This record gives sequence, C-alpha cells and structure tokens, in this order.
Amino acid sequence: MIRTPLRPLARILEARVKGENPDSIERENRRLRHEQIRDKARNRAEGRLLVLGVAFFVAFSVVGARMGLLASTEPSEPRATATGAEILNQRADITDRNGRILATNLLTHSLYAHPRDMVDPARVATELGRIFPDLDPEDLHKRFTDGRRFLWVRKKLSPEQMQAVHDIGDPGLLFGPREMRLYPNGRLAAHVLGGASFGAEGVHSAEVIGTAGIEKALDARLRDPAMAGEPLKLSIDLTVQAATTEILAAGMKMMNAKGAAAILMEAKTGEILSLVSLPDFDPNDRPAPLVAKNADPGDSPLFNRAVQGVYELGSTFKIFAVAQALELGLVNPQTQVDANAPMRWGRFLIKEFKNHNYGPMLSVTDVIVKSSNVGVARLALQIGGLRQQAFLKALGFFEPTPVEMVEAPYARPLVPAKWPEITTITTSYGHGIAASPMHLAAAYGAIANGGMAIKPTLLHRDGPPQAQRVMRAEVAHAAVDMLRQVVTRGTASYGDVAGYEVAGKTGTADKPNPQGGYYRDKVVNTFASVFPASDPQYVLIVTLDEPLDTSGSEPRRTAGYTAVPVAAEVIRRAAPLLGLRPTVEAAPLDAVTAVRN
Repeated sequence: MIRTPLRPLARILEARVKGENPDSIERENRRLRHEQIRDKARNRAEGRLLVLGVAFFVAFSVVGARMGLLASTEPSEPRATATGAEILNQRADITDRNGRILATNLLTHSLYAHPRDMVDPARVATELGRIFPDLDPEDLHKRFTDGRRFLWVRKKLSPEQMQAVHDIGDPGLLFGPREMRLYPNGRLAAHVLGGASFGAEGVHSAEVIGTAGIEKALDARLRDPAMAGEPLKLSIDLTVQAATTEILAAGMKMMNAKGAAAILMEAKTGEILSLVSLPDFDPNDRPAPLVAKNADPGDSPLFNRAVQGVYELGSTFKIFAVAQALELGLVNPQTQVDANAPMRWGRFLIKEFKNHNYGPMLSVTDVIVKSSNVGVARLALQIGGLRQQAFLKALGFFEPTPVEMVEAPYARPLVPAKWPEITTITTSYGHGIAASPMHLAAAYGAIANGGMAIKPTLLHRDGPPQAQRVMRAEVAHAAVDMLRQVVTRGTASYGDVAGYEVAGKTGTADKPNPQGGYYRDKVVNTFASVFPASDPQYVLIVTLDEPLDTSGSEPRRTAGYTAVPVAAEVIRRAAPLLGLRPTVEAAPLDAVTAVRN
C-alpha cells in the first residue's frame, strides 16, 4: 500500500512562496486520511450486520418450519438408537395349497421401562401387577429401583393391555412397535408349522425366527427380503387337515389311545395334504419342552409322531416282501407258499397271531390277506438278506425322510447292525426294524404310483416331481390288488368305504420295553392304505399309540379294530373334499339281491 505523506515537499515550497503556513497542509491531509479510515470501518460493520441478520433469519425460519412439521405429524413414542446392523423383522406369510393363510404377521407393541424417568415406581409396579397377573409387583418394584437404566416388561401386548398401561400415565413406561407371528387357525397344523419366536431385539423392532417345523426348516426362505412379499405355499389343504384332525382326535379318544398320527399324501406327486399328530399344541402359545430327567419325549405335545415317532410298524411291512418276491420272479400271486405254523428257525419259533395255523399251504395273495408271519418269512428267506436290504433302502427305510421339517433329519430309522437270517425273517413282518409313519407313507406311495418312488414334500410343486423306479408297474398293480383283498375279505374289513375302493394293510406291533423285551399289553397299531384301488390317487397312514377298543365283550388291541375304523372315517370324510367321485362297484355275479314290490 502506498501512503501519501502528510507534508509533501512540493506543496510546502509552494506555500512558503505564497507566504502561507505549511502546517495547515499537514492538518488537511490528516483530516482526509481519517475520513477514509472511518468510511472503510463503517462499510465493514454494515456488511457484518447484514450477514448476521441473514443468518438469524435463516435460523429462525428453519426452527419455525420444524415446529410446524412437528405440530402437523402424529405423536409417537421416543425410540432408542444404537449402532449396529439393522434388524430385519419382515417374514413371509405361509399359506395352504389354495392360498388360505396358515401363518402371518401382526403389528403389536412391546413394553419397556426407563426406571430413572419414573415418577412413582411403587405405583407403577402395583398397576402393572393388576394388568399382568403373571408379574410380581414386589419384584418389579425392586428392579425399578435398583439403578438400572432400561428394563423389558413385556415383549408382546394386546391392544387392551396397551391401553391399560397407557392409562397409568407414567413417563417411564414406553411402547415399541414390532411384528409378531400369528397363527389364525390355532392348533390346526401346529406340528407342520412348528412356531416362531423373537431373535435379535430392539425397542422399535424385533427379528422373528422359526423355532420348529417348517418355520425353522425354511427360516432363510421366509426371512429373505427378496421373497418377503411372496407367501410360502404349502401342499397342505386346510379343509382336509381340519377334517382329519377332528376325526383322528375322536378316534383317539374312542380307542383310549395315548397318541395318534395321520398322513394323507398324493400318490403321484408326493405332496402331503394333511399331517396330524396328537396331542398337539397352539403355536401362538408354544409350550415349553419336557425337562424331567426320565421324561418320555412322546408324552410332550411338541412331539411329532408322524415324523419324529420311530416305531416297529408290524405287518404293514409284509407287502414289501411280497412285492420284492414278485419283482424277482420268485413267485406270482397264485403261487403256493408253505405257511404251516409254528415255524422253527434255529432256537427261534415263528408263530402266528394267537397261535393260528393258516397252513399248510397258502397262495401269495392269501399270505397278505390272512397276514401270515410264517408265509412271508418263507418268501423273505427266498429273497435273502442282501437283496432285502437293497430293496428297503430303495424305499427309503435306511435314511431320514427328506420332508421339509427341522425334526425330519433326526428321525433316523432303527436298523439292525447285523443282518443274519433271523433278522431277514423278522424284518419281513415289521419287527426288529423301526421307522416313522412318514417313511411308511413314502413306501406305500411307491406301490400306489406304479412302482415309482417319490420323495414326500410339504411344498406345493409346480412341475412333475423326480421319481425313481423301484419295482415294475405290473408288480405294483398286483400288490395293490392284494391290499384291496385285505379290505374286502381280510383283516381290514372295517376299512371298506363304499365307492372308494380302499386297499391297505394292518399292522399291530408290540411296544418295546426300555428294560428289555416287549410289553404284553401295549401296542402300536397302523393301517397303511391307498385309494381308490382301481387307480390309486392317495395314500393314508393312520397310527395309534397304545389303543384299546372296549366296545365289545372283551378288550381288543389289534389294528383291525382300532386304526382301521378311524382311517375309514377319514377317507369317508376327506375323499369328497378332495373332489374324488365315488364309483359304483359291481355286485358279485352270485350275489343275492333283495327286491321289494
């Protein structure tokens, strides 16, 4: 910056020549300089005041706009914030094959407390004890006053409970929105669905995760954000499921059974239309598992007898030995078999039910119709242990079933470690090997499906399933014909449902005693059936645990008197619901027809 001198020499010399005072020049220059400094300072101050005024205007405008926005929105509870991954609380619905809801989500609220913000902790504890009888007011008050900053009170609230808590009016009680899993049909299909609970939790959301059944088996699919809007469609038919459950519960009560299970499956697709296990539970309020040291898992309503229950299934296995003998060309349905009982094999004695002797000879068909242990044992010895094992493996009896339930992989069949000839004999009539009713349904499905084995599924399939041939079609048709004769003139006569050509096999197996051997008065009864026999469409398995029919003059425990009537009623009710039209069966040519004028 160039400064102008206050006493410029040229002007001073000029002033002296004119006789003027040179000091006046300096005073004039000083005055002009001060005026310039003053003008600059004023301009700077005015600029700063302008900027400050604009800043205040913008600030007050933002505050005013925010206040207006808050005044125009709905009030909401404060939310706690925390760093970390976002909680994914969306879960896809589950529907039956017709789109009816089996599981969905419901918006509810949780209740939590900030004890340090409470006005009167003692009153709050007392009022909460009145609203929630399961909460102890003294314990609540102790936790409200022990210095903690945060406390969960309830994870789920009904609208009525929420309003009652709101009426307490204490600022230390806060609500957090969240989704919960709702099963609108209650106990219906409880073992299929399993249930859900909360995983990662926050005050404003909670992660819903599966705890059992298909909810846990397909948890990743149900929680996938990309699939959240697409329901998971099951193969279950809700109407058929309800009918089966009602009939099975009534049959279980009438037969004084400890438990029961039923599986209804499409033979050609493997899709399960109904899966029932009793006793059951409400997945909306899932009970705690049994924790007693010597508790029997089968006593818990959580136990899925259709999938987890591994039983000796008795004479229902006989058709597999006969089908394999037909497949190998060893016999045909009319071949005569030595059925003279009892049959001695080494130190073992093979006997018939109640020491009957159906021999000395029976046709292969009559071996099944009369359920001859000795006859099927003779066939099994012709087949041999190695070939018998291979056939049962092809039917799925050596591995857990692949059905989409978290319990299924743990239901591994109990197979003998060694396979001597006596094991070949006992396995042919369903003793010494244990499997679940689901295994039996899959194996009978192969017979009903013309010899093609299909894996059972709880999911509604869009395309044709993969199948593996385990026997020739003519063998499967012959086996179904034999099973039909079991119903028309054999041990399952109570299973004949007019118009639906039921074919099936009974099985009565003594229950193993944990102390060794078998109980003499406890059995597991099964009726494995397919219908209609002329064109098998469906497979039905009904199992009763420790049944006892007391309707006659003496107690009866065999499947023909217990499981078969229950299965017949299921078919009678379910077949029309499935759209299966009854057929008119021709009367025998030698039958007598009554005519009334």
